[in-house]
Amino acid sequence: MSQSSLVMLNLILAAMMFGIALSLTANDFKRVINQPRAPVTGLVAQLALLPLLSFILTLILPLSAEVELGILLVGSCPGGSFSNIMTYLARGNTALSVSMTAVSSIAATVVTPINFALYASLNPDTAALLTQIAMPLGNIFIIVGLVLGVPLASGLWVARRWPRFALQSQRYFRYVSLVILFSFVAIALISNWQAFVDGAGLFLAIVVVHNAMALGLGYVCARLVRCDHADTKAMTLEVGIQNSGLGLGIIFTFFADLQGMAIVAAGWGIWHLISGLALSRYWHYQQESL
Repeated sequence: MSQSSLVMLNLILAAMMFGIALSLTANDFKRVINQPRAPVTGLVAQLALLPLLSFILTLILPLSAEVELGILLVGSCPGGSFSNIMTYLARGNTALSVSMTAVSSIAATVVTPINFALYASLNPDTAALLTQIAMPLGNIFIIVGLVLGVPLASGLWVARRWPRFALQSQRYFRYVSLVILFSFVAIALISNWQAFVDGAGLFLAIVVVHNAMALGLGYVCARLVRCDHADTKAMTLEVGIQNSGLGLGIIFTFFADLQGMAIVAAGWGIWHLISGLALSRYWHYQQESL
């Protein structure tokens, strides 16, 4: 990508985060403090356990260093906003999902770069690759802060200052976000089309396994702390639906030459929507039949 394209990409990602923030209120953050068991468990699963399990996955599977970096980056990203919609469709606790998205997005400004750098340095294959390309950790902190932190704070301020505007415009931001996400995915796949075709089966299998692991982690953690069915749905989808758009933004900005990373993140961008929507519809119809 050209420098101007990268700037535009990160501005679009920031706009997506701004749109998410328009739907948030102070109650979404207070809920985590007043009813901490479910959201704190979910956040630990998402921000600590998922990156760790992603790291273990890269040690177990015989993958290229580029693909392993893609797994580590996606596993280190916060929850995606589409988990809120999927939780609503599943008739889960949407308020819990929104709260987790809000808090994880704030925490990710620090936690995502740290988790990625930590586990990439612990894996011998990825550590060797990062030594060759000199990963700019400080710059990643800045990009994640600008893409997540600043627009989130701005969106919260706008929502508080002009609640009517926020209420009327947030739905359009969600639709635009979905279109933009698929655009990023398409660009990543088209740019690396031959590599994707050559290893399509492997890439699909990796993404499916990784996503199933994330969804399973959310579900198991919810059951371990005895969450009710609605909270379990929210936690499962929140941990299993990652902000792959952020991952693609980081890849295009700092790792543009690593095809494997881009394909893994793009594959996640498609597959987690398919798996999440399928699971949410299953839970929806399951509850209707009760």
